[in-house]
Amino acid sequence: MNPDVTVTIIEQSKEVLNKVRISGGGRCNATHACFDPKLLTNYYPRGKKELLGPFHVLGANDTVKWFEHHGVKLYTEPDGCMFPVSNTSDTIIQCFLKLCREYGIRIINNCKVKDFIHHPEGTFSFEIISNETIFYAHKMMLATGSSPFIWKMMESKGYQIVPPCPSLFTFNLPSHPITKLMGLVVTNAVIRLADSKIETNGPILITHWGLSGPAVLKASAWGATLLASKNYDFTAIVDWIPDISENYISTLKETHAKKKVSANPQFGIPTRLWQFLMEEVLTDKEKNWASLTKNEVNDIIKQLKNKNFRVQGKTTFKEEFVTAGGISLSQINFKTFESKLHPGLYMAGEVIDIDAVTGGFNFQAAWTGGFIAARAMTSKQ
Repeated sequence: MNPDVTVTIIEQSKEVLNKVRISGGGRCNATHACFDPKLLTNYYPRGKKELLGPFHVLGANDTVKWFEHHGVKLYTEPDGCMFPVSNTSDTIIQCFLKLCREYGIRIINNCKVKDFIHHPEGTFSFEIISNETIFYAHKMMLATGSSPFIWKMMESKGYQIVPPCPSLFTFNLPSHPITKLMGLVVTNAVIRLADSKIETNGPILITHWGLSGPAVLKASAWGATLLASKNYDFTAIVDWIPDISENYISTLKETHAKKKVSANPQFGIPTRLWQFLMEEVLTDKEKNWASLTKNEVNDIIKQLKNKNFRVQGKTTFKEEFVTAGGISLSQINFKTFESKLHPGLYMAGEVIDIDAVTGGFNFQAAWTGGFIAARAMTSKQ
């Protein structure tokens, strides 16, 4: 954007872009095929309102074009996730490193920033203190991801830190018999968190420790703060057949009168799950629909439409660790991603209180914030 600007990246690890490397199972879910900025914001439990304007500047479609312009073509999977056609995150990493070489961007690895001092009237606005040396800069960008050390440092400088907690996790059901059905998937279910308005839909995967899959991960993202406050001891309610009404289930007593309930799965529910749910209600496996009592029908409806699970604990979803919380959004100007407290300081990514559901959305927020901040930092005004 401005060839006269000298850029230095200070990286505390021995390699840059480690989170990119491990994302998407090593393939890098670079963005999501959602090209309407307003619809795109719906995937952000925190940051939805603030990201609307930025996504009009650099949305998912712009990200796709940017990567293609720099030689990285992306493809879309059926669920909307977008990956490089090479199916390796190294393609994304090498794209960035190549541009760093072309533009003369200096990368200093194994260099941990310990503090910075703001000199608004000085020749240089920022004095950046690291374990190696002191750097001086006119502009500074903070893109550390979730970092308790950085949050503590920023809090000491007057920033409000929204208490961090995990997002994107699966639900643990210790010793619950349903875990014996591990590997089974229900492709279209709804999960609700008790005592809240949080409700999400999508596939649910039964694992050897509990419940996973897109519907659960979305619920964990939207409920991140609530569930942390409950110490991950809460009730999840599953509707296995959201498109089927309770009244329609009741009609099976007539339409399927002579059919055995347990032996004839309905509504596309996998056989093993159907049998498991029916065993929760019926002791007689030979019972047909006609012989069911009113209470038994009601219990079957409850198993299918309002199955309660006592969740006790969480498990990180693969490598897709995401943290809710961070530097308060009220302290950032989202037209530039500049701090309202320290002019010339910019922030983007998970260091601020923005996070999304799984599917490439967290990277999209990072690309957008990085692009807009870069544009403001390199302005000649």
